[in-house]
Amino acid sequence: MKNTLFFVFCFILFGYQSSFSQKKINPNRKGFVKPKRGFNLNNNDSLNRNNKEIKVKLSGKTKYTDYKIISFQKDTTYIDTTLNIRKEYKFNFLRKDNFELLEFHNQGQTFTNLGYNFKDISLFPDIGFRSKQFAYKNIEDVKYYQVPTPTTEILYRTGLQQGQVLDALFTLNFSKRFNISLSYKGLRSLGEYRRSLVSLGNFRSAFHYSTKKDQYAIRGHMTSFDFLGQENGGLITAALTAFITDDENFKNRGRLDVNLENVETNFKGTRFYVEHDFKLLASKDSISNKDFSNLKIGHIFSTETKTNNFNQTAVTPFFGTASTSGLVNENVKNKLTNNQVYLEFNSKYILGRFRAKAGYTSYSYGYDTIFNANLNNINKIRLTGNAASFGGDWKATIKNFYLNASATVTPGNARLSGSDFRGEMMYKKDSVFTIKARLLLNSKSPNFNTLLFQSTYDVYNWQNNFSNVNTRNLGGDFKSKWINASLNITNIENYTYYDVDNTPKQAGVNITYLKAKISKEFTFGKFALNNTIMYQNVSSGSTVFRVPEFVTRNTFYYTDYWFKGKPLQAQIGVTFKYFTSYKANAYNPLLAEFTLQNTTKIGYPTFDIFFNAQVRRTRIYFKADNLSSFFLKKNYFSAPNYPYRDFVIRFGVVWNWFI
Repeated sequence: MKNTLFFVFCFILFGYQSSFSQKKINPNRKGFVKPKRGFNLNNNDSLNRNNKEIKVKLSGKTKYTDYKIISFQKDTTYIDTTLNIRKEYKFNFLRKDNFELLEFHNQGQTFTNLGYNFKDISLFPDIGFRSKQFAYKNIEDVKYYQVPTPTTEILYRTGLQQGQVLDALFTLNFSKRFNISLSYKGLRSLGEYRRSLVSLGNFRSAFHYSTKKDQYAIRGHMTSFDFLGQENGGLITAALTAFITDDENFKNRGRLDVNLENVETNFKGTRFYVEHDFKLLASKDSISNKDFSNLKIGHIFSTETKTNNFNQTAVTPFFGTASTSGLVNENVKNKLTNNQVYLEFNSKYILGRFRAKAGYTSYSYGYDTIFNANLNNINKIRLTGNAASFGGDWKATIKNFYLNASATVTPGNARLSGSDFRGEMMYKKDSVFTIKARLLLNSKSPNFNTLLFQSTYDVYNWQNNFSNVNTRNLGGDFKSKWINASLNITNIENYTYYDVDNTPKQAGVNITYLKAKISKEFTFGKFALNNTIMYQNVSSGSTVFRVPEFVTRNTFYYTDYWFKGKPLQAQIGVTFKYFTSYKANAYNPLLAEFTLQNTTKIGYPTFDIFFNAQVRRTRIYFKADNLSSFFLKKNYFSAPNYPYRDFVIRFGVVWNWFI
């Protein structure tokens, strides 16, 4: 059924585009300016009613700056059809630079964290099962668009053995004030090892609209996420020996025995989000001669449901003793609904915009029944509650200084109680350099699956009353044409983790975590050397919070235009990546979480070779993954018992149409 819906979606997408075929507008014609490099972020609020930047003329005057991507924070970038090294780093199924992540062998599986980001933390606890959510689209991840003509982008990438990933986007403006977009990402990959099939589907639709006189504006989106995966529990001891010693009889990885042969998990998520506002008062700023809102009332509504299902045809001793010997079918569900109203005042007298907000949030997490009747440590099957929150946002501009601040407090003793304060100050010196400093103070409950968890297996049953996790992060970024650098210092009180016995615990000491990252590219004519290095140190709490000390990525590549008239741009290079040895967390498929382990260290280098090309608005990618597997020891693992991928050649393409 899922595949049928996807093909229907593609049929509608291409059919709708063909209806415009009588009025094609060629972006390569005279008047369409193609950028030479990637586009830079600007500070324009593209959903502002008084934005005068968009001047779309369908008579042949369109240019690349008319094709806009608008973030959740209302920052604007442009649809970028160029070929650069950043595109190479993002050509994966996440479509993100995964420098701080270590992939499992099959495309679409989970990742081991080589570094952690505490700059952006949600206000409320989540369902958990974090290993299934690397590809999940949060509210802040959904993009909105502003385009003068119907626009499409298609990404295709091959998988392992049988399978591929396809990511399709279609967006159009019915008018300058009304845009819709439809996106679907589908992935299916068999994998090389037994029981490692991954099937993923992610549908997104978004829109934004404002009235003719800009008094009312609305935007929203709907997302649906489905992640189905087989779980094999990693290699058994004999198979690990055969892999490490490079036994000739097991070059076919499907011959290696695994711990689990009958486990399948399915994580699903759906969300509906809408934000709208209405101007109550407006006046004229005589100095800048621009309208601005003196008073605006707004409302935000979101409802999100996440479920996780663990299915096993019969119990196995891999997870310990169980209350039954037959079928295991465990399902847990979480629903979070949030309503927020706000009053917004925008004026030069406060140097920008101030918003006062109040919200009401409800949640329901839990199970429909008791899975393990042999235990008596569970006296409830569901956690429910609600809470009110209050706060304010302030955005200000003082010459070259930009300030963003936000504060939210959820009082009371409920599970949703806590506080969140975050501030960011940026100084921008034209296009020379940008300095950014930020502070985050967050207090919230741990994820729900650490508070209440049920299973047919005896060990995996608990009901906890944990304290709030208090996170303090101080950091900064420096970006310039010479070098880019970032520094983050994080302190975590009541850090919640899964111990070696697979149960959740809170650390008795504060975690103090430092992360510094530097990146610099050196160019030598048509050649370039792109370097990124990250240093990490855990000065307190290193027994429960573990990261490699150094992670480095170095790419040496060549770029040039080929053939007469320069119809093709080629990019050829090699990427070296290495992280120092450390006791990485082990993956637990029943929890869909990573747990502590004290027996195995991982850390190794990899070499990847790539050949990329651009023809007009099409980027073509060829990549040879892990070439180092031919001449280095077979000690490359994504997590204990889970080997990283062997040498494999990947092919892919990204194609844009502007009709």
